[in-house]
Amino acid sequence: MRFKFNLITLSLLAISGAITGSAMAADFGVNKANTSTVNQQVFQCKRCPQVAGYTGTIGVNAAYIDSDDIHSGNAFGTDNDGANGSVDADLHYRNTAGYKAKFQAHQLGLDNGFAHLEAGKSGHYKLVADYQQLTRYQSGDARSQLWYQDGVLTPSEHTQIQELSLQRNKAGLGLSYGQDFYQAYVRYEHENKTGYQSSSIVTPRPVNFGLPVDANTDNLTAGLSLSGDSWTTNLNYFVSQYKNEVDALSLPYLYDVFAPAPDNQAHQISLSGQYQLNRTVMSGRLASGKMTQDDDLIQMSGNPLQNWDGEVDTLDGKLSVTSLLSNKLRLGGSVDYSKRDNKGSVWEFAQYEVNGITGAFKQNIPLDTERRGLKLNASYRLNSDYRVQAGYDRKEMERSYGDREQTNDDALWAKLNVRAMDDIKLKFKASLDNRGGSEYQTSELTSSETNPLLRKYYLADRKRTAFEAKFNHTPTSWLSVDMTARYAKDDYNETQLGLTESEDYGYDINLGLQLNAHLSGYAFAGQQWIDAAQAGSQGFSSPDWFADIEDEFINLGAGFNYSGLLEDRLSLGGDYLFANSASNTLVTYDVTTPQGDYTSFSHSLKLHANYALSEEMALKLAYQYERYYDTDYAQIDVNTVPGLTTLGSLNHNYNAHQVMLSFSYQLR
Repeated sequence: MRFKFNLITLSLLAISGAITGSAMAADFGVNKANTSTVNQQVFQCKRCPQVAGYTGTIGVNAAYIDSDDIHSGNAFGTDNDGANGSVDADLHYRNTAGYKAKFQAHQLGLDNGFAHLEAGKSGHYKLVADYQQLTRYQSGDARSQLWYQDGVLTPSEHTQIQELSLQRNKAGLGLSYGQDFYQAYVRYEHENKTGYQSSSIVTPRPVNFGLPVDANTDNLTAGLSLSGDSWTTNLNYFVSQYKNEVDALSLPYLYDVFAPAPDNQAHQISLSGQYQLNRTVMSGRLASGKMTQDDDLIQMSGNPLQNWDGEVDTLDGKLSVTSLLSNKLRLGGSVDYSKRDNKGSVWEFAQYEVNGITGAFKQNIPLDTERRGLKLNASYRLNSDYRVQAGYDRKEMERSYGDREQTNDDALWAKLNVRAMDDIKLKFKASLDNRGGSEYQTSELTSSETNPLLRKYYLADRKRTAFEAKFNHTPTSWLSVDMTARYAKDDYNETQLGLTESEDYGYDINLGLQLNAHLSGYAFAGQQWIDAAQAGSQGFSSPDWFADIEDEFINLGAGFNYSGLLEDRLSLGGDYLFANSASNTLVTYDVTTPQGDYTSFSHSLKLHANYALSEEMALKLAYQYERYYDTDYAQIDVNTVPGLTTLGSLNHNYNAHQVMLSFSYQLR
């Protein structure tokens, strides 16, 4: 055997002969070490949290926004033009008895912000309370010819401007209590969603309108977790209740009543666990649920019932096993099952046309689904630089009263991980997927309206081929490179009408730079292309028109951070992002006709400067700019097409600016 010696080893060997006798009887355990002369202050952890007391930062923000489009509120956190204020916080407290608390807040006071509080004693209990407000802005100048008041959409003599936006206010409260081997927990959440969103109906004529939204959702979760040396288990109960405050909308046309989402409830109880036997890990989960709906129905002539006693039972289960057979070979597999059983009542409903009742009746059909899945995988490490993985996945779906009663998806995949050198990592993945199933036939529910040659893409036979390659390289200590390339092709070889082919390919490049102790930066670029081919039939027979759809997405970005200026008091930073998407559809029916592109792009620039007034206080000046543009030729102005009621053109084209001054104080 060969040994490598250094100077310390040689010195120990040189003196070992003189102390062998006493050393054989001496105790060199750590507990016997003489620390009386050691200066322990020198070895204090500089980055460890303080043992007791308050730490963290709290800050206030004052901002000014200049924008003429509320869509910019998605980037700035609020659509309020002019002056705005908010609060940020990241505070921590702990004492020597084990009690600790944490409070975090971000943009609290704006239309998009949150606050989070948790407190408790380590290993005993924890109380959590949080609040979050989320707002999504679509348009501030929708031109509505219908105005909502007291459950009725009333025609307006003049076009009125309406804001389309949705605001969610979420509040939650949770408590957990337990010791080392058990933990009980309960959590309640309430969400209120209000605003207006675009909606439409087509009978008796096309109408687009602002749908009022006023709904509440209450969720309750409770459970118990137990654990041992080699096992864990969890029993959980979940209940959700949805209440829509908008019961029904009356439109000013015969038989034209719009019904928003009905009130409903969902219940689920689940049991999960994990057990480890030597180098084998087994885990499983079993869940049973029930969804009910018993809301009043809109009453019309011929309606046989007053309310709907809908009920859907669900059953889900999964069992997984992973075993490390040797230091190089790992095998794994899982089976899962899911069933949706619709037990809602069946009634006969009168069928309507524009001019009234047709005299025909149809029954509502309860739709059931059942899914079975199987996954097998193996991983083998050839050596420290090469690892191969392979697997087989199968999914079986059964749908009652569907166009296709059963579908089977089979997939084979393989991966190769390579560590060519210390600073280069390569990953490759390839997969083959094939979907087949029972004979495809139009559903008896829609056979009179559907061409028998038409195939729905999620039910049709399909062959998919996919590849992915990842490259990670660190050529120097200050540069890292990550690259990903992917390609996938779907071939619907048995489809005559519908989606016949699709390709999805793209790449991503990420650069990380640490030029010196003060200057760092990053850059990234990515593109994705999705091309699809579709066939249709204007004559309700064989294909007579074709469509080619081309979608393209681009993302570019870069940023930097420079610290250490003005005697380490000042740091500068910036971020830039460019995003672009475009969709082009060409329809060929005798001649090729473009359908009008959909295009959108945005430029986003953020600059900031941080200045330390003292060890505790700091100022931050930030500037954000957004240039946003989109156009959709499917959106047309009011009264452009006779008989079509629209919300006008909802496209965006704006420049927006935000300047923010922040003051922060750090507790020590």
